[in-house]
Amino acid sequence: EVQLQASGGGLVQAGGSLRLSCATSGSTFDDYAVGWFRQAPGKGREGVASISSDDGILYYADSVKGRFTISMDNARNTVYLQMTSLKPEDTAVYYCAAVVEGDYNSGSTEHEFDYWGQGTLVTVSQ
Repeated sequence: EVQLQASGGGLVQAGGSLRLSCATSGSTFDDYAVGWFRQAPGKGREGVASISSDDGILYYADSVKGRFTISMDNARNTVYLQMTSLKPEDTAVYYCAAVVEGDYNSGSTEHEFDYWGQGTLVTVSQ
């Protein structure tokens, strides 16, 4: 069973950048698709981006297209989320999650993912 560890959150000013990392272990990296989700205070969890070794980029939320980039490093068993031009509305706890390759539809909803890491907090100030 895969384990996931998210890191890289912090406090940044609007317009700034952060890179989140999702390190995986416990299973073969290529066997899983990985997604990033976020949950803002008082709101539900929403999909941000997801990626698959087999199918490439699966999903970007409209709100992050052109600003965020998801990538995977097979040598490090890690998936990254590069976030640029950050806005206060990007403030949230960010989670990474995994699902067995091919066992998903769009890769955009939390219900498609079976394995979750702990969150990392991103705070974007005005």
